[in-house]
Amino acid sequence: MSISEKVGVWARGIKRDGVTLWFAYRHAETPWAAKLLCVFVVAYALSPIDLIPDFIPVLGYLDDVILLPCLIWIAVRMIPPDVLTECRTRAAEWMADEGRKPRSNWGILFVAVAWVLITWILWKYVVSQYI
Repeated sequence: MSISEKVGVWARGIKRDGVTLWFAYRHAETPWAAKLLCVFVVAYALSPIDLIPDFIPVLGYLDDVILLPCLIWIAVRMIPPDVLTECRTRAAEWMADEGRKPRSNWGILFVAVAWVLITWILWKYVVSQYI
């Protein structure tokens, strides 16, 4: 198996686990801390905008390549094994049946609020330094 094939398999697994987290959030046996992380990860993963825009060289892809897979990995580790197996099965079925790409309006809100906060903090810093 070539490196590109391995990366493709890994990427499909990450995508499946992102959908798995949605089902895990809705599962009654998922611990509350895992549910909170699942909501955050799913909202951010399905958001059509990124915290770090992709047009910024190198940094733009860090959240897609490093941050998001790490958060998914942590969330998956917090879910009980039997719940994870059930949710992965449901996610695989959903991905096979659905032709549309899921999207999160909460993720859009999260990223927008983050950018507003960053802009406000930078503005306060600049104003306090030069005025």
